[in-house]
Amino acid sequence: MQTVAIVGLGLIGGSLGLDLTRLGYRVIGVTRRPETAQMALAKEVVHQAGTDLPLVKEADIVVICTPMDGVVAIAQALLPHLKAATILTDVASVKGALVRELEALWPNFVGGHPMAGKAEAGLAVAEPNLFCGRPYVLTPTERTPQPAVTAMAHLAQQLGAHLYTCRPEEHDRAVAWISHLPVMVSSSLIQACQQEPEPTILALAQALASSGFRDTSRVGGGVPDLGTLMARYNRDALLQSLNLYQQQVERLKHWIVTEDWQGLHQFLSQAQGARPAYVEPTPQVGE
Repeated sequence: MQTVAIVGLGLIGGSLGLDLTRLGYRVIGVTRRPETAQMALAKEVVHQAGTDLPLVKEADIVVICTPMDGVVAIAQALLPHLKAATILTDVASVKGALVRELEALWPNFVGGHPMAGKAEAGLAVAEPNLFCGRPYVLTPTERTPQPAVTAMAHLAQQLGAHLYTCRPEEHDRAVAWISHLPVMVSSSLIQACQQEPEPTILALAQALASSGFRDTSRVGGGVPDLGTLMARYNRDALLQSLNLYQQQVERLKHWIVTEDWQGLHQFLSQAQGARPAYVEPTPQVGE
């Protein structure tokens, strides 16, 4: 029986623990707060839990599920407690800089990003099968040992996830478009609505908001810490996507100001035609 240690028992770490225990792994949880460890045991997320890093000493795989600004420091603190053959991985949504630092610390490191989540955070909202049918991206480099990549690929597939592999920099450019930019755009939509000067109109808008507003504002209502870390760690790719998005907004304004309804209709038609490639199942690439 393989042993997996999960460092950080929030939504992702907790959901991962629920799945891995069901799959027959021995799961150890490490968290900062004793009460979180007790909750993880009570919810049967893990078989053993505590606040001490030496708990990972028997693990074959260690998954760091902390916020991305703490990943490197946690990895450094874990090093004395890892077996030589232990695979170290993470779940951060930005890979470039983190992968460079982490593979320099531990030769058996594999960058990972399970692309699943919820608006809420914390162990209390962890759920089984969170990763099923969702992308799980591995970002090996030329320095990554192939057996470690193979082991992580097997684990991701056991979770029912769709496996993708790419370079760290490719990952960051792609997620800037489909994950990080939407958070910023969605947040901006909410903040723009908040600028309505008349309280009665604002209250009416809030009362009338339905599925369209819920869909487009959902990720903007997520955890602020995560959105800030996305921007901080994926700054260049996010700025590039924001600049190009801003150009599209200026085009929209031009068509509306000039009453160029044909130009606007063509733009909306192109968007309608392009959307299925982003939201409908497509053949997997990069495996």
